[in-house]
Amino acid sequence: MADRATLEDLVRLQGERVRALKQQKASAEQIEEEVAKLLKLKAQLGPDEGKQKFVLKTPKDFDIAGQFDPMIPDAECLKIMCEILSSLQIGDFLVKVNDRRILDGTFAVCGVPDSKFRTICSSVDKLDKVSWEEVKSEMVGEKGLAPEVADRIGDYVQQHGGVSLVEQLLQDPKLSQNKQALEGLGDLKLLFEYLTLFGIADKISFDLSLARGLDYYTGVIFEAVLLQPPAQAGEEPLGVGSVAAGGRYDGLVGMFDPKGRKVPCVGLSIGVERIFSIVEQRLEALKEKVRTTETQVLVASAQKKLLEERLKLISELWDAGIKAELLYKKNPKLLNQLQYCEEAGIPLVAIIGEQELKDGVIKLRSVASREEVDVRREDLVEEIRRKTSQPLCIC
Repeated sequence: MADRATLEDLVRLQGERVRALKQQKASAEQIEEEVAKLLKLKAQLGPDEGKQKFVLKTPKDFDIAGQFDPMIPDAECLKIMCEILSSLQIGDFLVKVNDRRILDGTFAVCGVPDSKFRTICSSVDKLDKVSWEEVKSEMVGEKGLAPEVADRIGDYVQQHGGVSLVEQLLQDPKLSQNKQALEGLGDLKLLFEYLTLFGIADKISFDLSLARGLDYYTGVIFEAVLLQPPAQAGEEPLGVGSVAAGGRYDGLVGMFDPKGRKVPCVGLSIGVERIFSIVEQRLEALKEKVRTTETQVLVASAQKKLLEERLKLISELWDAGIKAELLYKKNPKLLNQLQYCEEAGIPLVAIIGEQELKDGVIKLRSVASREEVDVRREDLVEEIRRKTSQPLCIC
């Protein structure tokens, strides 16, 4: 019997033959014959074959001849990013895009030694935070780059724009002679065509300073930043960096495949913590409290020994679809209950007292204005809905 490695190669070759016949639309009899051979080979591998491997799959329309268009999923990722950021209503934003091939090609035509590509890349990536003079000083003074090489880099990486800049660089006498840069610029031009069709081209800027220092990126890279208005007097600027980012990393997943098969990949991530930070800072600037609950009303008591009455009332409110809660203490102080509402942002308090029970009413208090009104118990649900602008539900 052939050794396992030989059998695995035979299985792979036979599998490729079956797939080729299917693509060629061969006769069903011929395909069935070759499939039978494939199954026979797999049987010789034994029952452990499926447990020892997992198969990396690429899209069905991908082939090595280049019919698969990688810019479609890239454009879709950017569309998704724009939709998410728009829905969050955190302010105007801009998505910056570049391509690692353009960056590497730029470094090459400017005269950066291959050994310094990544370290110079990390310097360029700081241009959104510091001036070009500071970046150049770091490249020359700390990283040993020749000043004239740094100046040539500066002529490129300080440019940003739209598809017109892509077309301009495609005509650049130096970049157009670099294979990597030419491929990257060609893909970016196609990407902008799709972004225009998706209606988001005005949100995208081709920025040659965008570097994204991670080594696994192989093509398009992008990140979203907020367009912050000038800070008002006494306010801190909301400096949180990018709020979303991503790119293409075609070589990463294949590293985990025993045969090193190429798997095209593109993805994005949203900076949830940074977005939370923005929201919190803005609410603080507006002196608004963040609500930590959706509770509409707290059921409270004004005297002791009214726990059962609170439970009865909250049950009525729950049955009516009102979001209500109460403190679990048997005899909480009214002041503590009111303070809890202020801290949690609960807008209303339904207060039960001995007098209210006798009169058949509930005292409804607005936490913000401290205004109190007596509401008949049978009208309480409707009044809470009115005050919280909640539409009536038909149960």
